[in-house]
Amino acid sequence: MAEVAIVASAFGAQAIWRDGHAAWSVSARRAGAQAFEVRRELMHDADAQPEALHALGTALAREGLWRVWSTPDSLYTEDGALDEAALCAAVAAGRALGARFVKLQLGGFAGEACAARLASLLEELGARTGEAGDGPRVVVENGQLEQGGKLAQFVGLFTALREAGAAAVIGMTFDIGNWQWPGEPPLLAAAALAPHVEYIHCKAVAGEGARRFAAAPGDDDTLCRAALALLPTHVPRGIEFPFDPACVAAEAAHYVEWLAAA
Repeated sequence: MAEVAIVASAFGAQAIWRDGHAAWSVSARRAGAQAFEVRRELMHDADAQPEALHALGTALAREGLWRVWSTPDSLYTEDGALDEAALCAAVAAGRALGARFVKLQLGGFAGEACAARLASLLEELGARTGEAGDGPRVVVENGQLEQGGKLAQFVGLFTALREAGAAAVIGMTFDIGNWQWPGEPPLLAAAALAPHVEYIHCKAVAGEGARRFAAAPGDDDTLCRAALALLPTHVPRGIEFPFDPACVAAEAAHYVEWLAAA
C-alpha cells in the first residue's frame, strides 16, 4: 500500500483561503492520508513567513501528517538559468515547515543543467541530495505550460545531471494529468522518467484545449492505473483533484483508499 498525500487544493481553493491549511488537517487525517501538501499560492504572505510555517508544520505533525511544500516558482528562469533565489526561498520555506519534499516547477530548462552549481547550492542549503543532507528533498514537477511541461526537457535535465555525476541531487514529481495540457503522452513519459520519480500527483483531466480541468478518476479510468503501473510503487501518491463539496469527507476517504491500493 502506497502512502497517500492530499493536496490542499483538493478541499477547494476558496476553503483553504478562507480557513487556512491547518483547519483541513483533521479532515486529511480522518480520511486516512499520511501527508498533506501545502500550497504557497493558497497562502497569504503573512502565513508564508518562517514562524507561521513552523507553526503550521507543528499542527500538521500533531495530526500525524508529514508535509510537502509546493511553490509555483520554477527551478530555471525563462532564459534557462538556474534560479538560485527561488531555490533558496523554497528550501528555506520547506525547512521551516518541516517538509519531506519541496516541489518546484521546472521552468525554462533548455539543455544546460548547471549541474555542478545546482549540486553545490543544494549542499550549501542542507537539502537532501541522494543519501546526503538532512533537509527537505527537492523535486521538480511537470507543469501545464509548454515551458516546463515537455518530456524532452525532463529527459534532457536528468541526462545532463547524470553525465555531470550529479544524477541524485534532485528527484521528480510526476503529474499524470498535467502532461495532457502541452500534448505529451503520459504513458510514454512514465516509461521514460520512472527512475527519477519520487512523488506522484494523480488526477484525471476533463474538457478539451484551454478548457481542460482536473477531475477525479472515474471507475472506468484506465490512464491513471496504467501510469501508476509504470511508475515506482513505493513512492507517495498525491490526490490533486477536487472533492465534491457536498460530500468532502466521504470522497476524501474513498480516494485515499483507492489511490493507496491502485
